[in-house]
Amino acid sequence: MQADELRTLQAPFKQRYQDNPDAAVITLQASGEIGEGVTCSVQTGKALVDAGLHPATGGTGLHACSGDMLLEALVACAGVTLNAVATALEIELKRGHVTAEGDIDMRGTLGVAKEAPVGFRSIRLSFELESDASEDQIALLKKLTERYCVVYQTLRQSPPIESTMKSIGQ
Repeated sequence: MQADELRTLQAPFKQRYQDNPDAAVITLQASGEIGEGVTCSVQTGKALVDAGLHPATGGTGLHACSGDMLLEALVACAGVTLNAVATALEIELKRGHVTAEGDIDMRGTLGVAKEAPVGFRSIRLSFELESDASEDQIALLKKLTERYCVVYQTLRQSPPIESTMKSIGQ
């Protein structure tokens, strides 16, 4: 896609959201069904994914791990954002590779050590690009990718989250 095509594609959305800021607030949703064993089936945009325990917590390795899925969502969002920003800035990318890694102390999620946090201790996002862009262009590309990547920003500045649970009968 060329920069002018991207601008043309996004122009009506930008105008609508400038004219009516409330229209820019949308609700995304995901849902799943508790499955056999210790699994949950999650409908993604393209396929049904069975998530289960990571092998480091007793899983078989046959099911997707939600921690991996979180990193995959970060890679997907960062990759799409990087591509859109490069397109808008007219920076040609011949090739690009995005990687996310995260460190987890499994003692936390298994309740083995109260001092061990539950969740990622750290996450590292890296990009390898083949491009003729200058160092300044690459620095701007990184800065704007981080700024506009929804998953990256959500992880950096966690929004309020609430949980509810109800019984639906016997």
